[in-house]
Amino acid sequence: MNHRDAILAAAAGVFAQHGFRGSTTRRIADAAGVNEITIFRQFGSKEVLIRAAMQHLTQSAGVAVLPDIPSDPERELTVWSESFIQHLRLRSSIIRKTMSEIEERPEMGECASDVPRRASNDLCHYLAALKRQGRVTGKFEPRTAAAMLMGAIFADAMGREMMPEVYPQPKEKAAHMYTQFLLRALGVKNGSRKTTSKRTKRSKQLSS
Repeated sequence: MNHRDAILAAAAGVFAQHGFRGSTTRRIADAAGVNEITIFRQFGSKEVLIRAAMQHLTQSAGVAVLPDIPSDPERELTVWSESFIQHLRLRSSIIRKTMSEIEERPEMGECASDVPRRASNDLCHYLAALKRQGRVTGKFEPRTAAAMLMGAIFADAMGREMMPEVYPQPKEKAAHMYTQFLLRALGVKNGSRKTTSKRTKRSKQLSS
């Protein structure tokens, strides 16, 4: 890890623990193993550094990509949900701290919400594609359905440590359970598109 990445990682860690006011350049420098002069030479100010640290976190999100054309909804959405909940769990401390300071420093919230906004758009497109394929039996609005799944995942990632008894067990299965629940609520047929097509064709043959 180079000096810049070490400073960004240290700044994110210090911010998650102490908030913006408590994230002094001295603390960040000590955590990164550099001197304060190095920080000011590379970033100019604490404000610029903290924003850069937040942006650095969004670049290393690692949230799975949903396909443009759904094939196996349960598998694809489970992989996506598991990657999203992992992203949130790894950054839960910094997300909580950002939310607690949102009124004083709204610009930090914009940085922290970048990944969830993109994730929401991707999920909406995927659910709309499922709807266009005719694989959904119920009527629904994609953004509402996306908000329900993301809301469950977000609440789990933020609240499980404090209230473990409130959330589904085991922890590792939670993302899959939320995915299954959403798909059942929407009336999405199980299995891949290919499998579903074969079943439909077989049913037509038997009925003819």
